[in-house]
Amino acid sequence: MDIRTVTVVGVTGIMGANVAGIFASFGDAKVYCVGRDIEKVKRAIPRIVKSVRADVIAHNLIPADFNNLEQCVADSDFVFESSKEDIRVKSEIATRIGKALKNSAISATGSSGLSITEIAECYPENMRGHFFGVHMFNPPYMLQLCELASTKYSDEEMYAKLKEYLRIKLHRIVVEVRDSPAFLGNRIGFQFINEALQYAEKYKDNGGIDYIDAVIGPFTGRSMPPLATSDFVGLDVHKAIVDNIYANTYDYAHETFVFPDFAQKLVEEGKLGRKSGGGLYRLVEYDNGRRRQNVYDISTGLYRDVIPYIFPFSDKMKRQIEAGDYHKAFEELVDNCSQEAEICLSFLLKYIVYSLYTAEKVGYAMEAADDVMAAGFNWCPPLAMYQAMSYVADVPVLIKKRFPEICQQIDVERYLAEARSSKYDFRVYFKSGG
Repeated sequence: MDIRTVTVVGVTGIMGANVAGIFASFGDAKVYCVGRDIEKVKRAIPRIVKSVRADVIAHNLIPADFNNLEQCVADSDFVFESSKEDIRVKSEIATRIGKALKNSAISATGSSGLSITEIAECYPENMRGHFFGVHMFNPPYMLQLCELASTKYSDEEMYAKLKEYLRIKLHRIVVEVRDSPAFLGNRIGFQFINEALQYAEKYKDNGGIDYIDAVIGPFTGRSMPPLATSDFVGLDVHKAIVDNIYANTYDYAHETFVFPDFAQKLVEEGKLGRKSGGGLYRLVEYDNGRRRQNVYDISTGLYRDVIPYIFPFSDKMKRQIEAGDYHKAFEELVDNCSQEAEICLSFLLKYIVYSLYTAEKVGYAMEAADDVMAAGFNWCPPLAMYQAMSYVADVPVLIKKRFPEICQQIDVERYLAEARSSKYDFRVYFKSGG
């Protein structure tokens, strides 16, 4: 597939800007950078360059506004839309793109979960086959995952060429997914994150947010704790993802996608996370230059200093991980009967089950769950997690014992029996710090 000219719509947003950088650098393409305000687009250009650490791409980036949209589209081999996650906004843009798209070109949305088929139907009938879902993860320079979704209208030959382009030219780890709410990565990841948010409310008298993050920290196989991840993504984005899943799916974990009331209050107050200066956490800077991290206390509704929790089970796990004895670290987790160890173990076991279950429903192979979590979240993939825990325990027995209600709703035994060895090394993901 020869893609020399690309239009990216929505470059004033973080994701649109970062994706434009990927096309200009890895793709070596001329990129029309389109936004509603030309001055904001111009100010975004240095940010795009910085996102891929390549000053040489600046000459490939051409600022444009919506007045020039059709002209940019008509000159492009690929059009990528990265606008607000609102079906009305995306439909309006898709209608305009569809009328100007040349017959040999491809169009895609970077939507993280809206119906790709519904957006495709905004295109003229003869152009619907040219449209796909291409969901990259932020920041795409660091996270190589790309979820590729087709529709009932998709042209199979174009789909195959697009997949090859994304994999070979843009260096993406391409995971094919069904057109399903939140696709695969966010469906798995935000089930975990949102349930952790619910547990923060449940255990608010134990500390709440930072308590749960201390229970499920980097020593459990993730680059950052789950609620710190939510703060990084943005509570508004988090809410949009789980609300969409809750409204449009109904599986055994349905209630874990309910956004907690305290988090809803934070969103309404504009406390969205890092991008707004504070959300679940906030960084306080003092006149003397010192910095201190605060956390939102659910019980009081006020911010306080983060507590440096010390749990015997996690302290022992970290020491074993640092020594390279991962089997012993997992033994410490499985054999410990403290409240914190039980919470941690239950999350890891449910993560394995929900990942394998969802991979079958949304993906096309069990291994897809590993790819999306490793390449999209930098978490220990579920098959690798299962493999690691199996060295020290009978995982199916642990699951049956702890979650009989889940085992009654789905065939957990079959999913675990069909689980294959992971291509990922679990040791890469478990950190002794945090």
